[in-house]
Amino acid sequence: MLDRFEESARDESTVSVEKLMDAVGRRSFGPLILFAGVVLTVPGVADIPGVSTLIGIYVLLVAGQLICGRRRFWLPRWLLDRSTKSGTITKAASNKWMRKLSKFVDKMVTERLGAFVGNRGTVAVAVACCILALATPLTEFVPFSGTGVGAAIGIFGIALVAQDGLMAILGFTVTAVTLVAAITMAG
Repeated sequence: MLDRFEESARDESTVSVEKLMDAVGRRSFGPLILFAGVVLTVPGVADIPGVSTLIGIYVLLVAGQLICGRRRFWLPRWLLDRSTKSGTITKAASNKWMRKLSKFVDKMVTERLGAFVGNRGTVAVAVACCILALATPLTEFVPFSGTGVGAAIGIFGIALVAQDGLMAILGFTVTAVTLVAAITMAG
């Protein structure tokens, strides 16, 4: 997926959300959620004012459609038309830390514990992603909370892509820890 993002930014000055979604595939909810997690987790990208909130809206739209049982996702034109500098996408996709992490994750994931990513499990994952998405505006003010939110969303994306229930359990754990930490730091 990182290669697809990097390819979509090649030879362009800006890259639209629509072009990135086309690179991932319009029927794949898991990669779409994983994309949001990657954006929020890459150092520096989520620190840009408004990015966390925009990604939160995106996650709400994608996960909400998953909850409703849609087979193909829809995003509004105003969001699809949003764009960023291609250098930002290239930087995120070629980030050494992100590349090492993705290779490590590829070795660890496998289909297991299907109940956590089956029909009801997928809805539970989507609900958790919506809760995290609703917290993204707060990450603009609570230092490092965006990384936890992004990590949880990314883990849920991996769980859906690989049909790995253990990753879904890990995602629920990271979600709980992140929300408790954010509430504690904010209070």
